[in-house]
Amino acid sequence: MGTNDSSGHPASSSQRSSVQGLRKRPRAQVLIIGGGINGVGTFRDLALQGVDVALVERGDYCQGASGASSHMIHGGIRYLENGEFRLVQESVVERNRLLRIAPHYVKPLQTTIPIFSTFSGVLSAPLRFLTHKQQGKPKERGAFLIKLGLSMYDFFSRDGGTVPRHQFRGRKRALAELPRLHPGIKYAATYFDASVHNPERLTLDVLQDGEKAGASGDSDARASNYLSLLSMGGAAGNSTSPTGGSTVKLRDELTGEVFDFTADVIVNTTGAWVDLTNQAMGAASAFMGGTKGSHIVLDHPELLEACNGREIFFEHTDGRIVLIYPMGDRVLVGTTDVDADMAEDAVCTDAEIDYFFDLIGHVFPDVTVNRDQIVYTFAGVRPLPKHDATQPGFVSRDYRIERRAGGQETAAGGSGAVVLSLVGGKWTTFRALAEHLTNDVLKELGLERKISTAKLAIGGGAGFPDTDAGIQQWIKAHMSAGRDADRISGLLTRYGTRAEEVLRYLDAGPDRLLHSTRELSVRELEFMARNEQVGHLVDVLIRRTSLAFRGLVTGELLNEVADVLAGPLGWDTAAKTAEIRYAQEVLERFHGVQVHSLVA
Repeated sequence: MGTNDSSGHPASSSQRSSVQGLRKRPRAQVLIIGGGINGVGTFRDLALQGVDVALVERGDYCQGASGASSHMIHGGIRYLENGEFRLVQESVVERNRLLRIAPHYVKPLQTTIPIFSTFSGVLSAPLRFLTHKQQGKPKERGAFLIKLGLSMYDFFSRDGGTVPRHQFRGRKRALAELPRLHPGIKYAATYFDASVHNPERLTLDVLQDGEKAGASGDSDARASNYLSLLSMGGAAGNSTSPTGGSTVKLRDELTGEVFDFTADVIVNTTGAWVDLTNQAMGAASAFMGGTKGSHIVLDHPELLEACNGREIFFEHTDGRIVLIYPMGDRVLVGTTDVDADMAEDAVCTDAEIDYFFDLIGHVFPDVTVNRDQIVYTFAGVRPLPKHDATQPGFVSRDYRIERRAGGQETAAGGSGAVVLSLVGGKWTTFRALAEHLTNDVLKELGLERKISTAKLAIGGGAGFPDTDAGIQQWIKAHMSAGRDADRISGLLTRYGTRAEEVLRYLDAGPDRLLHSTRELSVRELEFMARNEQVGHLVDVLIRRTSLAFRGLVTGELLNEVADVLAGPLGWDTAAKTAEIRYAQEVLERFHGVQVHSLVA
């Protein structure tokens, strides 16, 4: 569910049609709690099966771990060392699948591993494989082990994929391709994975697919963000409904309104907060043991050029697998892996920033980096299972589903809801995971699957051009007197082929670009407010656009976007001022960004 950073200022409930849809009919066959990618993926799959499904998220969609990922869609080559062959195979198959069904957001990613030795780690690797622990001082993996791992990775990648096989380069050729690499390298291995530059928008696409399936099919699929679960139990304090299922109390985080909602099956996909959510429902669990991962985003043309369009993926001196990753005109650096304290905010610390600077120097020793070049930081808690003495880097990234049977029978003969809790899960496998969860829910309901999502295009990936020439042709075909190629390209990048729907909205009335950025217009902001469940100003900056991620938020932008959103979202002057200040607080507290607005 992510960090609960709602500002709680008054808002008009009439503006929240998503909440009204749940209040008017406060019952569903299935209630999903948690709006990260796994909860949203399950929502879509269930809606496509004709199931009456509802989803609630206490913050914004993709606000927690789903929005704090390394932006990679990958097979997880390092999971081979843990012996997680099933997960690796599923991951590479799903990676290849997402390249086909979500091509607007998921792109091939060329990845290079700099290697400093030939046989290092050969003796310690078997013991590490068997114990899942680092034995003594970390020893880097040499060319022999990496070659073995990549050969196995290629084998797993054969199923349904067109991803090229890995290549090995000697020092001379490697430095010719990447001249800023450490001159002490002996080899460089290059292979392909994939990336997702807009994980928040991909999550929205999956959500809207589910809503549309509900609107056009047999189901009634409804979802709302900023709606939290308070407790299990209806107005009379009973956890079970007279007609079967269980009743929970939900609270609108924007208005403070509380109401009851009943479901036959409850699916807990709140990630690292699974145990806390179960506790709120009166059945405490101890499934989770999440670890924190932090990242920084740099505006650093020299480092960007040094990467030469590739992700640099390697083992740092402490044995941690880390990455340096070009994204547009920015560079993403990550990630740490430390045990998380759920009582504290997940934020990137000064010590972690020092660690990132150190790892950059490990592979690019003549590239200088300083804090002034950081435009954004972020951190999240991975939804990992409880791992006791196992070191964070060796904790399984696989998932499991825990079932709690329904509660005590009611006087009418009904029984309480079955609760399914998701433990674990990763971005790459969200579709397969959602399929697994959906199949479990269908079994509980005595229903059969109607449709597979394996080949079903996601949102704006339907009909997306499959070549650069096709993309240019699409852009040219949608240009008009008031919109140049850059504007159309920006819309296609943000929405995929759903940009056509946005363009129709823009054409339905007078429009103009914002003064503070050429990437947004007045009517596009109105479209977001009316169609994408914007609850706060900061939602637009972080999750409906990438403006914050790229360090492009200014005081003028805060004021201008707030002015435009005030109309469709019903904000008066006080609420608008509160939204600006809240955006400033979130950007500084969670992302290390200070923005001085024009608000007194």
